[in-house]
Amino acid sequence: MRKCFKYRIRANQQTYQRAENWLSLCCQLYNDFLQERITAYKEKRGSITQSDQKRKLPQLKKVFPEFKQINSQTLQDVIERLERAFQGFFRRVKQSQKPGFPRFKGKNRYDSFTLKQTGWKLDTLNQYLLIKNIGKFKIKLHRPIEGDIKTLTIRKSFSGKWHVSFSCDNVPLKLLRKTGKQIAIDMGCQSFLTDSQSRKIDNPRFLKKSEDILKMRQQRLSRKIKGSHWREKARLLIAKIHQKIFNQRRDFHFKVANQLIKENDTIYIEKLNSFNSFKGLNKSMRDVSWFQFFNILCFKAEEAGREVIEVLAKNTSQICSQCGVDVPKDLEVRIHRCSHCGLTIDRDWNSALNILRLGASLQPPPLEEGAEKLLTFSK
Repeated sequence: MRKCFKYRIRANQQTYQRAENWLSLCCQLYNDFLQERITAYKEKRGSITQSDQKRKLPQLKKVFPEFKQINSQTLQDVIERLERAFQGFFRRVKQSQKPGFPRFKGKNRYDSFTLKQTGWKLDTLNQYLLIKNIGKFKIKLHRPIEGDIKTLTIRKSFSGKWHVSFSCDNVPLKLLRKTGKQIAIDMGCQSFLTDSQSRKIDNPRFLKKSEDILKMRQQRLSRKIKGSHWREKARLLIAKIHQKIFNQRRDFHFKVANQLIKENDTIYIEKLNSFNSFKGLNKSMRDVSWFQFFNILCFKAEEAGREVIEVLAKNTSQICSQCGVDVPKDLEVRIHRCSHCGLTIDRDWNSALNILRLGASLQPPPLEEGAEKLLTFSK
């Protein structure tokens, strides 16, 4: 399987400056080639492919010698990013979604560059990463790199920290022993999730806990003069708060996902197709970050040989899980009371039971003993 290994890297000030210079030149190349595609369409109603733009790179280095210091595969990756942006734009147009035309990158919006087979050297014994024309980075390998390294990406976060990500192929799976159990989970804002066994996991609300200090630092930022050194320092303090919240939330998601995968063979989750984009979520939904948790859960399940099945979650909290009668209720009502069969349970538990029932109905029926023997014989 394909897997990414991310590590923190450190270096001296000269190395950081050369790396930022690469980011600046890659950003400039991205914007120039984006403008070239826009101009070609407006003037000639034509299109420029990524192959056409890649063939211009040798001539570009002759006209602008500063691009000679950058790895050729890194410059090609800039053009490939632009091509992926246009492919996403055309796909959204075809699916009648909000198009989102590729935008020009600002100073802090282009934050990474990628190298492939050449231009770098990794010393796992002394734990340093050497990149040609940039310098040496100290790297702490807190976990071993597995599989075959295909690409590495150097990234600068909004908080000013530098990281390297190794994208590896042929990473061995870490299969877990079968437990014979299956479970369904219902996501929420009051509690993070409720499973079909009536267990609840509280919502840690990391953003809400940091709102006071975040508000104070944002007020200080608003009083700083634009373009000043003090405003940049105030911006970094805010970025560090957001980075801390992101790391806390991501760590919590990994711990919950590992627990669910360790205990169950099959996990049924609700398919959140009612939200077309992340922008449709309110602050509480953004804080709980359902989409990130589901992505982590699916990835860890694939690595462990488990199965995650999506179920349409429409009306799962309205239908009675015992008799199937529709019991309409507002969002403020947290207890499910069925007047038909008398079932009285927590609203989220009732929803999780319905998700479990729907998920189990999607599974193929078990084979009879004779049919199973016949299938084994035919194989």
